[in-house]
Amino acid sequence: MRIIRKPRDLRTLSERWRNAGKLVGLVPTMGALHAGHLALVRASVARCDRTIVSVFVNPKQFGPREDLKRYPRPFARDCALLRRAGVDAVFHPSACSMYGPDFATTVEVGGTLTFGLCSPHRPGHFRGVATVVAKLFNIARPHAAFFGAKDFQQAEVVKRMARDLDMGVEVVVLPAVRERDGLAMSSRNAYLSPEERAAAVALSRSLRAGAAEIGRGNRAAREVRAVMRRILAKEPLARVEYLDINDAGTLRPLVRLKGRVLMALAVRLGGTRLIDNMVMRVPARPGSRRRVVGNR
Repeated sequence: MRIIRKPRDLRTLSERWRNAGKLVGLVPTMGALHAGHLALVRASVARCDRTIVSVFVNPKQFGPREDLKRYPRPFARDCALLRRAGVDAVFHPSACSMYGPDFATTVEVGGTLTFGLCSPHRPGHFRGVATVVAKLFNIARPHAAFFGAKDFQQAEVVKRMARDLDMGVEVVVLPAVRERDGLAMSSRNAYLSPEERAAAVALSRSLRAGAAEIGRGNRAAREVRAVMRRILAKEPLARVEYLDINDAGTLRPLVRLKGRVLMALAVRLGGTRLIDNMVMRVPARPGSRRRVVGNR
């Protein structure tokens, strides 16, 4: 497994692979890897001839009061995991090599995809995500890139960017990986105290309660949200940042539920912000069979 730090070196390696007829997969990460990341890696290794994993804590997607400085960076441990998983190259650039002193270009996906959900609470976040992913696509030149559905809005933003800008990269989105008690795996889970970790299960419980309410025939988004909020209100450590039910394609908020529906929430536990979501296929008429279609 090669560890590459300079963008031009990765571009040269990837171009050599592509010229040899190899399919190149990319898994963008910020490190502090967990089973969810490794599921993406395994998918890339199974599907592609060569797999690149980027490990880069991107400063442009952090706000001024967010956790950039304390974000975990166990690079040696990450490399050991990636080597065992069969990764061919790890891209670990410095911020200076990614963004020079005169860097002046950003990529922004507009429209409804970046209007609600996390956007109002993290100004500039998706601009930073789109910019770094565009750079990674240009540097690594992958045929396919793999993302997790836990960050549903982020994945939709990347898919739209790749489509709108004709990047020629297939964006593959895989279901979130969860702990046994239902908590979605996240690098930020490491911040949680034992008490906060126990309380964090309220996120997935809230989503399941919403799904059950829809399954009973309720199509009023306001009423389903109220059911979900009651679950979260039972946990005194949880502070809800948002709890929304949106169209899963456009991310527009819904009043009446039908079609492919996204239930999404962000909750703070102490100083840690966690997100989670569930996507369901909701028939227009109650009594028809509803189906969870992703990120269980």
